Amino acid sequence: MQLLWFIPTHGDGRYLGTATGGRAVSFAYFRQIAQAVDDLGYTGALLPTGRSCEDAWIVASSLVSLTKQMRFLVAIRPGLVSPAVAARMAATFDRISGGRLLINVVTGGDPVELAGDGLHLSHDQRYELTDEFLTVWRAIASGQVANLKGKYLDIKDGNLLFPPVQQPYPPLWFGGSSDVAQKIAAKHVDIYLTWGEPPAQVAEKIASVRRLAEAEGRTLRFGIRLHVIVRETESEAWDAANQLIRYVDDAAIAKAQNAYARMDSEGQRRMTQLHKGDRQALEISPNLWAGVGLVRGGAGTAIVGDPQTVAARMLEYANLGIETFILSGYPHLEEAYRVAELLFPHLPLENLPTVEKQHVLSPFGEIVANEDFPKQQSKQQATPVS
Repeated sequence: MQLLWFIPTHGDGRYLGTATGGRAVSFAYFRQIAQAVDDLGYTGALLPTGRSCEDAWIVASSLVSLTKQMRFLVAIRPGLVSPAVAARMAATFDRISGGRLLINVVTGGDPVELAGDGLHLSHDQRYELTDEFLTVWRAIASGQVANLKGKYLDIKDGNLLFPPVQQPYPPLWFGGSSDVAQKIAAKHVDIYLTWGEPPAQVAEKIASVRRLAEAEGRTLRFGIRLHVIVRETESEAWDAANQLIRYVDDAAIAKAQNAYARMDSEGQRRMTQLHKGDRQALEISPNLWAGVGLVRGGAGTAIVGDPQTVAARMLEYANLGIETFILSGYPHLEEAYRVAELLFPHLPLENLPTVEKQHVLSPFGEIVANEDFPKQQSKQQATPVS
């Protein structure tokens, strides 16, 4: 299992739907989160994309020299950039970061936002464009000369002079719930992402994409994007969930739902259907809470519970074929530490950091009464859930 975190370039805070407890979007804050991700042993972090976010490529590039091992999941946008330019951007980032780039292919699901960026295509047309884009991008990024005369793209002798570190190219990640999106994923990408739907719905989606990939002679890996609210006890976790939306009122919910209604994203429609804008029935599956989606687009569900329960729910997804979890929590800096401290010991993580033998004695926790070292948690308490 691999865990990625999230860098909130569209804002952060202690509560949703309010400026109360909010935090300014700043480079200093991004740096703190990235370095926490790097030190705590997360595989990497997702940077969101869209007009509500700081540019993901610039932010990620600014954090490369301040981190050592974390990977950056950054979006390319078919229709907003040419595949040849996107291949050069990816190869350059991969080289300067020492092979730490992951590519998130984002077709987009908000026609209003896309029109503002100059893209005026229907839902299915955007995926047709994405198909052409990835055909060219994969060829160029892997060192081939690309030629394509398509419906949307006209590429003549596209090529890349300086290759990426990762071969044949940085891994392609992709999320899309519609039939046409799943077909594109099966044809082109390495990791198919789903938002945090109930396990039965995720199982259906995985089975569908697997069948499509087999028809293409390919195999895919799978990941899921979720929020997480983990506390030492179940009751504390649910209290924290309710506190997160304490300032979310009916007007905020209605405004958010109206914005989602204009979108033609099948994934967003499925997220909205989980709660239907009703805050009275938000636990849509055991420990799966849809409260985040009342006012947040995209990933709108969180696993809520004590460490053992959250780990057990994650392993239910893992048993379906999910290998990678992209997690987040509010506020993202503190929750990165909380998740690492409470949840990591209960998961079969691929890259759990090890503590090297120290030449200089250092306490784990504050020294008691200025003279006694605090007791460490027993190994029995940190046994992974089976």
